[in-house]
Amino acid sequence: MTERYLSLTEFAARLGISTGALAGYKLPEPDVMVGRARGWSEATIDAWNAARPGRGVGGGRPRRAKD
Repeated sequence: MTERYLSLTEFAARLGISTGALAGYKLPEPDVMVGRARGWSEATIDAWNAARPGRGVGGGRPRRAKD
């Protein structure tokens, strides 16, 4: 059986974001390299996405205390 690896464009499509937005993320190591092209398995992408912090993690500006 032939293994299928996803390109950066397919990686972004799987997450539902643009490739430009994906450039801001620290991506997992690729499963394969063909020349300079990187490839990831669906399992690698899904595991990486599940381990990412949720929306709003990391703080931000604290809220004002209510009087």
